[in-house]
Amino acid sequence: MTTVLLTGFEPFADDATNPSGDAVRVVARAWSGPERLVTAVLPVTFEGAAATLRALIAEHAPQLVIATGLAGGRAAVTPERVAINLIDARIPDNVGRQPGDEPSLAGGPAAYFTTLPAKAIVRDAAAAGIPAALSTTAGTFVCNHVFYHALDAAAARPGMRAGFIHVPYARESAPTGAPALPLGDIARALEIAVRTSIDTADDIDAAGGTLH
Repeated sequence: MTTVLLTGFEPFADDATNPSGDAVRVVARAWSGPERLVTAVLPVTFEGAAATLRALIAEHAPQLVIATGLAGGRAAVTPERVAINLIDARIPDNVGRQPGDEPSLAGGPAAYFTTLPAKAIVRDAAAAGIPAALSTTAGTFVCNHVFYHALDAAAARPGMRAGFIHVPYARESAPTGAPALPLGDIARALEIAVRTSIDTADDIDAAGGTLH
């Protein structure tokens, strides 16, 4: 049986909730298979998030890992294309660490590309009426850190694919004036991402670049 690991994050900074973790819980409650779905809400800490993710991978040996996180200010669900080996924290994590110009993994490659069908995920989410777009930067905070560790783990496990999806604020809890989507749409986009990743071995050939 195919095992899928789907993760979100706990709240951080001044937010009382995190739509990535909330959406993962919604997906978990509604999941009917046939694949085995393992879900987790990761801590927003550099050490804890990466260690928890790697422990989950070691325990469950998933064929597919999709990590998700909040990108406040974005208006769409955005599959990420590139994880870079860099931590440069603009704000402290949830235990007060604020490393700057450090690698996510000492001695690791400068970057990894997602092994999810990111363009197909965008296509399928958009076809379902959910705003979606490709992203080529996952930032340099805990989201990118987890993305990098997921891909590094996948590189050592033949047959495992991994990637990261940023989501906007949920409309039900967004700060005033912030771009947002209904939490149900965010959860539906994650369900689509799982299904598309399972059903699509090779990404589609479609333009997805940007000028800046």
